Amino acid sequence: MLPLVKNTIQLFFPEICSGCDAPLATNEQLICTKCRHQLAPTDFHLDPENIAVKNFYGICNLEHASAMLLFRKADIVQHLIHNLKYKGKEDLGIYLGKWYGSILKESPFYQQIDCVIPVPLHPRKLKKRGYNQVSGFGKEIAKALQTNFEEDILLRVKYTQTQTFKNKWLRQYRKEIFKKNTEHNIEGKHILLVDDVITTGATIENCVKALQKDINVKVSVVSIAFTV
Repeated sequence: MLPLVKNTIQLFFPEICSGCDAPLATNEQLICTKCRHQLAPTDFHLDPENIAVKNFYGICNLEHASAMLLFRKADIVQHLIHNLKYKGKEDLGIYLGKWYGSILKESPFYQQIDCVIPVPLHPRKLKKRGYNQVSGFGKEIAKALQTNFEEDILLRVKYTQTQTFKNKWLRQYRKEIFKKNTEHNIEGKHILLVDDVITTGATIENCVKALQKDINVKVSVVSIAFTV
């Protein structure tokens, strides 16, 4: 696009920050500098006993768990996740995936990943939304770790409302929500599962148990955010 045309378009239709909705400066992309400085990144990728890992103690067997950012209600991260999931901001997932991928590739816990997979959406929800909000994030992490991104290893076979705020004690009564695609053999593989937000861990737990029905499957988890 010619610079003059681009500048004219930006004058009347400025790109806005996905964190605060303010117009972006010329050298800013998706998230303004002010919002970036207010984000709360974690060091989970360096800590074998971080709070994300501890969240799954006694629940499911993970190699490691990490999250890029801390999530608190009514903060910028919540706004980012909302824009990613419900406002068509797929490029935000790509942006965050490139950022976190450059960090994870230096972590000792993510050096031998055989493939990266997203927590899947049910086909009904995927059709309605048009995209899986964690796919772009996962693809960029796979690139950074120099491994494959596979979108159809894990399937969501039951349509449910969000499990985000479900009581942990109710999880055991849920019917099987996820199944591993029998066309894929993941025996002996180390799978990196990616999601948007870890809260109770119910969704991750169900995914891990479905994947580990194959023999000797190791699973690690990475999310955009972890609720505190």
